[in-house]
Amino acid sequence: MSIAILDYGVGNLRSVQKALEHVGGKDVVITSEPAAACSADRVILPGVGAFEAAASRLRQSGLDDVVRETVASGKPLLGICVGMQLLLTRGFEMGEWDGLDIVPGDVLKFDTPGLKIPQIGWNSVVPRGDSPLLRGIPPDMMFYFVHSFYCRVAEPSCVAGETEYGITYCSVIAKNNVHAAQFHPEKSGRAGLAFLRNFTELPS
Repeated sequence: MSIAILDYGVGNLRSVQKALEHVGGKDVVITSEPAAACSADRVILPGVGAFEAAASRLRQSGLDDVVRETVASGKPLLGICVGMQLLLTRGFEMGEWDGLDIVPGDVLKFDTPGLKIPQIGWNSVVPRGDSPLLRGIPPDMMFYFVHSFYCRVAEPSCVAGETEYGITYCSVIAKNNVHAAQFHPEKSGRAGLAFLRNFTELPS
């Protein structure tokens, strides 16, 4: 079972790799090569920073096609933080920018008077529906978030987990073989490691 972490110049790649290896990932590679990524059994799309810059770099790298091919193949895909946001239709950070439109929805800025933006720190995730990545994780366990924008998902069936920060927003996506988390599982201690372990155990 091999896992490809997509390297398009945006993301906390090495810490994700180490966390996956810690939970039993045997062949976890960081790659910017589309062919190598397409040959993996599952793919991770990480991301940090601004939506437009990440989307632009992803397309310039050609790895956006890898994401689409992974989705079409039925192999498990996991988007993390901005990697989750890129899966949506549009992002509204300093303009309007196209995402991959794999999960219909928009990425919007928090409008939460009295709360600090970005949200930085620990918060809970309330399961909605049935995400295989949240199975076995107690609902009182906390995950680590760093973000100023949130996902408003158009299809309620895709919302697998929600988080409260002034508003209730989608923090975990599950749509067929597509999975995503707004938090950083690699920085989320036992809960994050359990989340990643569940991803490694998905059928591919």
